[in-house]
Amino acid sequence: LEKMTDLVAVWEVALSDGVHKIEFEHGTTSGKRVVYVDGKEEIRKDWMFKLVGKETFTVGAAKTKATINIDAVSGFAYEYTLEINGKSLKKYMENRLKTTNTWVLSLGGMDYRVVLEKDTMDVWCNGQKMETAGEFVEDGTETHFSVGDHSCYIKAVSSGKRKEGIIHTLIVDDREIPEAVE
Repeated sequence: LEKMTDLVAVWEVALSDGVHKIEFEHGTTSGKRVVYVDGKEEIRKDWMFKLVGKETFTVGAAKTKATINIDAVSGFAYEYTLEINGKSLKKYMENRLKTTNTWVLSLGGMDYRVVLEKDTMDVWCNGQKMETAGEFVEDGTETHFSVGDHSCYIKAVSSGKRKEGIIHTLIVDDREIPEAVE
């Protein structure tokens, strides 16, 4: 494996199917541009005479659109910014905090990352979209699924406050799991 000598930027992007690592090589003398997603080469361009511009590719199971912008700052200095679905990475992640809940837990020595997409009520676990069954209960709804031989459900109840909205809680084997901060 050739050493990544022109590595200029590395980003970690948390999506529903997991945390993805994006690496970007920019050879300002060779005009080379290489994009790696999770260690796999997605784009390779050699001998690019134009050193500024953008590279667009997809990330993760849902083929989320990502763009690396290459801008000249001064002389031979460049700035690299990552956009996810047309938003800066920071804005995208702030928005994700509002539209998803994430829990990280350990079951039988295995680590699991469970993500709820609040708009669709899709549940992801370690990169797989889960089969779920929803049911109405006295104080809200429960979305049931299994992880191995563990029964899990996400309980959705109204907070009673308009600003807070609905509170989602993950219950695994009758145990409440605290939400993770990514």
